[in-house]
Amino acid sequence: MRTCVIFNPAARGDKARHFRRHLDKIASRGALKATAAPGDARRLATEAVADGFELIVAAGGDGTLNEVLNGLGDAPDGFARARLGILPLGTINVFAREIGLPLRIDRAWAALQHGHEARLDLPCVEFSVDGVRRRQYFIQLAGAGLDARAIELVTWSLKRKLGPLAYVVAGLKALRGRLPKITAHVGGQTVTGELVLIGNGRFYGGPLEILTGADLRDGLLDLCIVSHANWLTLLRCAPGLLARRKLPVNAGQRFRTPAFELTGDAFASFQLDGEWAGHLPAAFSVAREQLRVIIP
Repeated sequence: MRTCVIFNPAARGDKARHFRRHLDKIASRGALKATAAPGDARRLATEAVADGFELIVAAGGDGTLNEVLNGLGDAPDGFARARLGILPLGTINVFAREIGLPLRIDRAWAALQHGHEARLDLPCVEFSVDGVRRRQYFIQLAGAGLDARAIELVTWSLKRKLGPLAYVVAGLKALRGRLPKITAHVGGQTVTGELVLIGNGRFYGGPLEILTGADLRDGLLDLCIVSHANWLTLLRCAPGLLARRKLPVNAGQRFRTPAFELTGDAFASFQLDGEWAGHLPAAFSVAREQLRVIIP
């Protein structure tokens, strides 16, 4: 199938350097499109659909993947016309872990060549920016409260120095500040907390199974709402996260639903696939098995 690979030539780190060593091999099997600024991956993905590419590959982290995903959504019938592929070059690569994609670039590329198409759920969120209604897709996770604030505090230099630990450091810093109250309106109930974790899949923040039981094909989003995101909650959850890489089931209230809404304080924000996205209120929903992805 006609393949287009969208990548950031300025990406740093061992994975990016290893990716560049495979550029000739990749170029022989498809087109390469380089980004130069934020938002380019989204635009290039939309153009790739218009140019008739059948497989559009996001070569980068979860943020690049989210841009490419939304670029498919921007194209008329984009999700029907093209498949999505991933070459994991990022710090965390949560979605790649979720679908069992190898994190080594040569093995991931081989998986794209010999893998098969799977139809996965497609979550989206609708919110307003300066009075203009927007819709944005996400593929793996979203969140509001503590984790959105932590993502705001993560810098590229911190990620380069610490890798995945950069998010831990930023989260600890966020705990020292005031957190907004977030209210989830779900299934006729209203539940308020300082941390709302939303998953299409099980993994969140790396190889941590935060939303046990979440399924990429069940037409539902999984929520965990933690009433108080403080040091006491962290200490209570730490043993399970460290020993079993799982969040204890009693860490917060759990819901499984096809749609819900989040509201919050004036400065309450949310993130999508590990990237800061906007401010609440926001309405979340999911379309069952509407996304075509190449998996191992």
